[in-house]
Amino acid sequence: MFSLFQKIPTISTQELAEKLPDNIELIDVRTPQEYRSGHIAKAKNVPLNKIGGYTAKADQVYVICQSGMRSKQAAKVLSKKGYNVVNVRGGMNLWTGKTVGGK
Repeated sequence: MFSLFQKIPTISTQELAEKLPDNIELIDVRTPQEYRSGHIAKAKNVPLNKIGGYTAKADQVYVICQSGMRSKQAAKVLSKKGYNVVNVRGGMNLWTGKTVGGK
């Protein structure tokens, strides 16, 4: 049964760092400006306001934003579309790994 209070699984930025070598789908739902200021190399920018039209290429999708709030909203939208979504707790605020700037 579908629940409004569906629990979206979360992982820490540390756990995400360990998964990056695998072929994972990582979506950064921050604004294009925030994304350009520094993002995880593997992350694809899909701003939160466009997430409803996003089609993931994998069953498992990891979602990140600045603090974890927008990614949680995005995760709910993607989850309703049938994807297995994992929210990255704390977002880029807690990310200590390498980032790249630009597109």
